[in-house]
Amino acid sequence: MRFTERLHKKVMPIWKKSHDHPFVQGIGHGTLDQDKFRFYMIQDYLFLIDYAKLFGIGAIKANDLKTMGQFAKLLDATLNEEMALHREYAKKFGILEAELENAQASPITLAYSHYMLHVGQNGSLAELVASLLPCMWSYSEIGKELSKLNGALSHEFYGEWVQMYSSEEFGELAAWLIGLLDELAEGKLEAELSRLEEIFVNTSRYEYMFWDMSYHQSMWPTE
Repeated sequence: MRFTERLHKKVMPIWKKSHDHPFVQGIGHGTLDQDKFRFYMIQDYLFLIDYAKLFGIGAIKANDLKTMGQFAKLLDATLNEEMALHREYAKKFGILEAELENAQASPITLAYSHYMLHVGQNGSLAELVASLLPCMWSYSEIGKELSKLNGALSHEFYGEWVQMYSSEEFGELAAWLIGLLDELAEGKLEAELSRLEEIFVNTSRYEYMFWDMSYHQSMWPTE
């Protein structure tokens, strides 16, 4: 069994909760309150800024030019393509660029992104990939699952989101990271593999918490 198969099996109960979450299902069925999605779009934009930094760290930690180049492509695509599309898509929900740039991160957004940055800056390349992978892999699975729902791909507001994450291109990015982690896990002791599993489980938990935060539009409890 490949190491990522072990990880996938480990987190399936968490991922199922994410897939079944009313926020995710609301996207697929077109019933999600637009204010909730608007909140998500802003927080996801802030998250992507830190997520892009992790690709930069990956390029630094990579040991060969091919892997360095792939991380550099991911960094460029995130900063100069995905975030530009995000800004355009946000306009559908009345979110202007100034609001995105001046937004404040929620506690979950901060905790999730800072956890990954901590792992990326202080851990190995394998640990960095283990922290990155649940977001991209689970989004690809969710996108493909939702795309099977009647009308999900053509919905006026959420169809574009489903199209993006169910696309073959996005799936290929996830597949590359999966293969890289399997390669990096080869020959590692069980203690090292357990550490990678712990990181993978933690960021899978954060993925669920991000959906739940968006559904409840949760900011600081004192405000």
